Amino acid sequence: MSNELESMETVMQKASVLIEALPYIQRFNRKIIVVKYGGSAMIDEKLKEMVIQDVTLLKLVGFKPIIVHGGGKEISRWVEKSGMEPEFVDGLRKTDEATMEIVEMVLGRVNKSLVTRVEQLGVRAVGISGKDGGLLKVKKKKSLTGKDVGFVGEITQVNPKVLHDLLEKDFLPIVFPVGYDDNYDTYNINADDAACAIAGAMDAEKLAFLSDVEGVYKDGKDGKQIISELTVSSARQLIENGVIQGGMIPKIQNCIGAIEQGVSRVHILDGRIAHCLLLEIFTNRGIGTAILNDNEERYYNE
Repeated sequence: MSNELESMETVMQKASVLIEALPYIQRFNRKIIVVKYGGSAMIDEKLKEMVIQDVTLLKLVGFKPIIVHGGGKEISRWVEKSGMEPEFVDGLRKTDEATMEIVEMVLGRVNKSLVTRVEQLGVRAVGISGKDGGLLKVKKKKSLTGKDVGFVGEITQVNPKVLHDLLEKDFLPIVFPVGYDDNYDTYNINADDAACAIAGAMDAEKLAFLSDVEGVYKDGKDGKQIISELTVSSARQLIENGVIQGGMIPKIQNCIGAIEQGVSRVHILDGRIAHCLLLEIFTNRGIGTAILNDNEERYYNE
């Protein structure tokens, strides 16, 4: 009898989870969500499988997801295998011609492996680069201190037609961040930058960053309490006050940039947490930090 009760309790819990998700499914049905996929969730095979399951589920319940991914650790591994030493200048990978060849090769391999995983779950996916359909046009980028970092691109223009066409045909686009300049030279692009630019150009409802941070803490990097919702003006204030520091600053600035381009909400999520995307999007409380415009309606108050 107790087993039957336990079984019924488990079933009821599942039902309550589905009911909690219902208003979010209704609210975001047919809306575009861009997922920037990176960090440990790209290395750990179990986490990788869960992320792909999450994005596939979003697609099947009516969202229009787009994945933008990097592959930094894998690129560094292949650079070393080729007898070269990975080199970074002010946080940017120094990319000479030989390194650029490796970058494009590795990102292409990663891209097709993600396409395969999505297809195995019964959803049609297409992998493209920023060069396909003229998606991402760039100019040469310099480091923060003005140093030459080689073939690293700064996005100047996004042509989202190829992505709209794929979504219209019910494909799930998976994008890796390389692009052309005006001379049709190939450039490596920071995946965060690419995700923000694409989300803005696509008028995405949401942009979600999967990384190795839990979110933004109330008391800085040593804090314990995550801020669930953060307005743009509050985010700027936290940067000025030194609460947001180091590598989180460019990530938050990217988030603010995406919001200013028209994205409704940007989420910073810990990709090391199983099914973090579903927990953030389909539950009342969420697990990461959502950044929104000052005049945007809040889901809940701290």
